[in-house]
Amino acid sequence: MVLVAVSGGMDSMYLAEKVRLEGGPFAIAHCNFQLRGADSDADEELVRSWAVSHGIPCHIRRFDTTVFAGGKGISIEMSARELRYRWFGELCREHGYEAVLTAHHAGDNAETFFLNLLRGTGIRGLCGMAEDSFLPVPEYNDIPLRRPILGITRAEIAAFLKERQIPWREDQTNAENTYKRNKLRNQVFPLLREINPSFEKTLASDMARLRSVSDIADDFYQEYRSVVSDGSHIDTALLRTLPHWEYLLYRLLEEDGCPPSDIERAVAIVRSGESGRQAGVWFSSAGQLVREDHTPLRYAIREEAWDGTESLIQKEGVLILDADKVRGTLEESHWVKGDWFRPLGMRGRKKLQDWFTDRHFSIVDKHRTVLLRDSGHPDPHHVVAIAGYAVDDFYKVTSATRRIFRILPLR
Repeated sequence: MVLVAVSGGMDSMYLAEKVRLEGGPFAIAHCNFQLRGADSDADEELVRSWAVSHGIPCHIRRFDTTVFAGGKGISIEMSARELRYRWFGELCREHGYEAVLTAHHAGDNAETFFLNLLRGTGIRGLCGMAEDSFLPVPEYNDIPLRRPILGITRAEIAAFLKERQIPWREDQTNAENTYKRNKLRNQVFPLLREINPSFEKTLASDMARLRSVSDIADDFYQEYRSVVSDGSHIDTALLRTLPHWEYLLYRLLEEDGCPPSDIERAVAIVRSGESGRQAGVWFSSAGQLVREDHTPLRYAIREEAWDGTESLIQKEGVLILDADKVRGTLEESHWVKGDWFRPLGMRGRKKLQDWFTDRHFSIVDKHRTVLLRDSGHPDPHHVVAIAGYAVDDFYKVTSATRRIFRILPLR
C-alpha cells in the first residue's frame, strides 16, 4: 500500500485518479500549510471530499508554516518542503506504507533543470529529478519516493481532468512571478514552446541521457578517489597523471564543501604544476594540500593532579579535561564524516561538520585539525576534544575532578 501526496491542485488530482484507476490499495496525505487563508481550507475540503467519495483513507494535517520558518530561519518554501516530507515519513512508519508518490511532472522537472543551470551546477544538477529516489529526510531516507508522472506534461494532465470532469483547485499564487519557478513557468516556458511545442518531452529525454552519463562519472570517481586522496591530503602529482583529473579534483573538493570559486582556483594551481597559494590554500610541489604557513599541529598531553584552585580559563590553545572520565587512552586522530561531540553546556550532539561550518573552516582547516578520542568509548565517532578549541561536555573539569589531562599545542 502506498501513500499519495495530494494538494488538491491539477497535478496531484491527476495522480490520485490515475492511481485509483489502477485498482491497487493506497491512502492520501494532504498538507494544509495555512498560507493562503480560506483558499488553503478549500483545498483541504476538496481533497477530503474526493477521498470520502471514493472510500480512500485520507490523512490531513495543518502546519503553522510561518512560525516554523521563522524559528529555523529558512524560507517558507524550504519550510513547507521539510514539514511535508517529514510528516510523510512519520505516516509511512506508523501505517506501514511502502512508498510515497508525488505528482511532479515534466514541467516541474524542466523547471528544476533550468534553476540548477542558472544557479551553477555539475552534471548531476542537470539530471533533474529521478523517478525513483528516497525521502529527503535523514530519519526516513530508506523510504522510497516515487514520481510516476514525471514524463507527463501539464497539457496532458489538464486534458485528462477535463475529459473525466475531475475537480481541482488552482493556486492563485502560481500566477505571481515572485518565485523563480513561477518566472520560468509563466514567462520563459511559453517562449520555449513557440520554438519547440514539445520542449518538455525533449528535455526529459535529454535529462535521462545525462543521468546515464552521470552514473558513468560516479563510477569513475568512486574508483579513483581513494587513489589520489587519503581523506586529509590530495596527491596532486599522481592526480595529474589520471584521465579527467579536473573532474576528480572538482568532486573531491565539492564533497568537502569547498565553494566553487575556491575549486576553480585550486584547479588552476594544479594545472600550472607549480606550488602556489590561492585563497589561503597551498598545493605543494610534493603534491600535498596544506595550509599557508602551517604544518599539522601536534599536542602534548600531560597528566596532572587537580586541587580546584587553578582557574578553568586557560591560555589560548590550551585545554584541560577530567582524566578520570577517560575510559581508555586519549588518541590523536583527524576528522571523518559522522564525528560528533557535545559542546559545553549542551545536552544534544553536535556534528563536527556543522561545528566546522559555523566557524567557516576551509577543507584544509577541517582535515588538519587534531581531534582526541577516548579509546574506551563505544562510539568511534565520538570526539573528546577538538585540540586547541573545545572539550566535550562529559569530560569537562568539575568540583569533583581530582586529575586532569592538560593538552598543550606544540609547533
